[in-house]
Formats: sequence, structure tokens, C-alpha cells
Amino acid sequence: MTSPEARLAELNLDLPALTEPAGNYVGAVTAGNLVFLSGQGPITDGTVRYAGRIGEDLTEEEGYQAARLTGLNLLSALRAEIGSLDRVHRVVKILGWVSSAPGFYRQAAVINGVSDLMGSVFGERGRHARSAIAADQLVLNIAVEAEMVVELRDTTAS
Repeated sequence: MTSPEARLAELNLDLPALTEPAGNYVGAVTAGNLVFLSGQGPITDGTVRYAGRIGEDLTEEEGYQAARLTGLNLLSALRAEIGSLDRVHRVVKILGWVSSAPGFYRQAAVINGVSDLMGSVFGERGRHARSAIAADQLVLNIAVEAEMVVELRDTTAS
């Protein structure tokens, strides 16, 4: 498989500039070979790109695109933390929240926007455990939020 950094170029994907955290936390913490990424949303250049509830203000497809942009922001935060996406051994877990209108039950289809992106960038190493949860509201009225845990390659092996 092509390296994740090369794959981004093949897919013609540019990672967004990092957005400052909305509270008193950091965007990522590395503990051993695991990187825990704080929640990201569909924000670029300090502007919420997808706001409101899926099934009320936005369609399921718009929710999917919001989740995909959220995934790009996760990758941006990850690269800032570890230097290169080529250091990723595998994506371990994604937890996604979908701001959902009453009666909207397809949160999993929305969060596929993040999951499909990780598969495109990392191949089999992008397959992960996942939860997709409905939320009445999310911070800044974002439509989607997701956090991620990744495992890094063992850099001590020769």
C-alpha cells in the first residue's frame, strides 16, 4: 500500500489548518504508542462549515460531508502531533456524535464520512472500532463531532 502521506496527495486532499481548541484542553495527547485526539468538528478557517441538526437543517449527505471534513481535521491534528501520518500503525477507535433531529436514526451512515476517509488514507490500517451517537446539540452548533485513537508504529525496533 502507498504511504498515508502519499495517499493524501493521490486523493488530492489538503489538510485544513489547525483550529484552536474551544476550551481548556489540547488537540492531542500521546501516551506510549497511542495518540488520543480531542474532538474535532466541521470547521475551517475558524468558521463552522456545517451547522445544525441532521434531518432538520441538513440532509444525511450533508452530514456525511460534515463528518468527512471532521475527519480531515482529525488528520490535521494527528499530523501536528506526530509529524507524519506515515508513523500510524493503525486507527484504533473513532467516536462520533451527530447533532440529530427527532426521528433521525442514521447516525452510523453520517459517521461513515470519517470512517470512509480513514479507509481511503490508511487502507486496512484505517479499519477501526467505532461508535456513532445521536446528540441533541453540539458545541458551536456543529453538525458532527468525532474523536479518534491511533496506534503508532514501534519506533524502537530496528
